[in-house]
Amino acid sequence: MLNGRVAIVTGGGVGIGRGIAQALGAEGVRVAICGRRSQVLDETTEELQRAGGMVMGITGDVTRRSDVERVVATVANEWGQIDILVNNAGASGRTPIDHPDDSRWLDILQVSLAGSYLCSKIVLPHMKGPEYGRIINMSSVLGRFGVPGYSAYCTAKHGILGFTKALALELADKGITVNAICPTWVDTAMARQGIEETASVLGMSQEEFRAQAIAAIPIKRMAEVEEVAALAVYLCSPAAASITGQAINVCGGATAGSGG
Repeated sequence: MLNGRVAIVTGGGVGIGRGIAQALGAEGVRVAICGRRSQVLDETTEELQRAGGMVMGITGDVTRRSDVERVVATVANEWGQIDILVNNAGASGRTPIDHPDDSRWLDILQVSLAGSYLCSKIVLPHMKGPEYGRIINMSSVLGRFGVPGYSAYCTAKHGILGFTKALALELADKGITVNAICPTWVDTAMARQGIEETASVLGMSQEEFRAQAIAAIPIKRMAEVEEVAALAVYLCSPAAASITGQAINVCGGATAGSGG
């Protein structure tokens, strides 16, 4: 169903982005992954190519317009089109309101919000609609509710939902769908960072906090990268052509009692 399509996955070298790139590649999609760390991109690109995927890695910072323009131009020149954009690049970390340094707060918003905006804006002229076009924005269950000490991350992920809904309506008559995915804890490097930081603040071991976090998920486990990636593939498929402006939770029931 997706064979021959072309996708850009930001933050595609690790974690959920890597999983989505791998899943799209398995469906015959030509995938460009981009990120800030060239070594990680090179390793992931080689691994996915060995698995049979048509993948290219391009170093770039989604908060810099010139970098985004270069990434998009490279893909368009190499493969002639761009059909799918996965705005997965993100940053996290504790940002308590009384912390004297604003840099992490601002960086988290820049990567998630400004990065998603810039990538969407610059990719859209290359999406051929009205036949087809897909934008997927990665939010989080923290885009559904708040967590103390993580105001920047919660703000960014709530903002992604507003961006998704507004852009979906703006592009509805062009045959381009825009949706968001909201995962719970997924066993990635970013999640492990969050567990380490929060456990330290609470004065408990990482193992204790991890067990506590999992206990709060009704299905009593973290989500798997492959589960998130499978939803992304479905949202990119022709079968999902009428799904747009939606924020879909992959949360094990964690948001079921929150109104989200």
